Amino acid sequence: MASAQEFINYLQIEKGLSTNTISAYRLTLVRYLDFLAELGINSPEAVTKDSLVAFAERLQDREGYGLSARSVAQAFSAVRTFHRFMVTEGYAEADPTSVLTSPRTTMRLPRALKHEQVGKLLNVPGGDEKGMRDRLILEMLYATGMRISELVGLNLGDVDISERLVTCRGKGGKWRIVPFGRTTHESLEPYLEDARPNLARGRGSPALILNMRGGRLTRQGCWKIIKGHARAAGIEDLVTPHVLRHTFATHLLEGGASLLVVQELLGHASVSTTQIYTEVTRDHLMDVYRRTHPRA
Repeated sequence: MASAQEFINYLQIEKGLSTNTISAYRLTLVRYLDFLAELGINSPEAVTKDSLVAFAERLQDREGYGLSARSVAQAFSAVRTFHRFMVTEGYAEADPTSVLTSPRTTMRLPRALKHEQVGKLLNVPGGDEKGMRDRLILEMLYATGMRISELVGLNLGDVDISERLVTCRGKGGKWRIVPFGRTTHESLEPYLEDARPNLARGRGSPALILNMRGGRLTRQGCWKIIKGHARAAGIEDLVTPHVLRHTFATHLLEGGASLLVVQELLGHASVSTTQIYTEVTRDHLMDVYRRTHPRA
């Protein structure tokens, strides 16, 4: 099976799940792998629908774990995510979890930073090589709505400085072109001219974002950088790996952007995925209305 720690890192960095949710997923994963071991299953290809149904029954059985409907739904989500991860990472060819049906639960709205909080975060990095790199990371994530994995996967040739465009590879290997603004351009130029040549240490890496040893920055390394600056800005509790992506989408919609445009920029396959942000902006509109209309 795929490395459990590799999967947990994926949950934290790529999925942006909370500490409590990751702990619950880790517990489910331990239970799931132990259960499969009882059945003599030690590879993803050997997992069948019957074994998944049996695990689902174990979760709900009072003589097993006796989980509530909400806990079962979360456990099902963990198992699905694990199998999808194995397919994405090439550990398995197929995902057998389509048989699982979770109880309906309320969808949690994505969290977005306020404009002043974004400003505080972007102003934290210093002016040295590391600071220029870190500022570009934060600026690029907020300016484009890219996932962390998409950002660290960028190569130098993926950025068109003159046109202020970046080409990134999203989920399912789909490519999309996203524009970035003036402030990101102002962070990009000094990074490429001054910081990156020194960080590269003559290694010749094609990666846009480098670590301090001259290699490509990892998802985990990038998340640690973001979390460190969020701590310095006093907003650590508000920042998740996806929070700048959520903030990007929310601020665009608040500014009047079309839902279809935001869908394209985020790389969502379906507009229904993007529609969750309309709930966030609706809350914003109601707040503005209540504060500004004389008869609110």
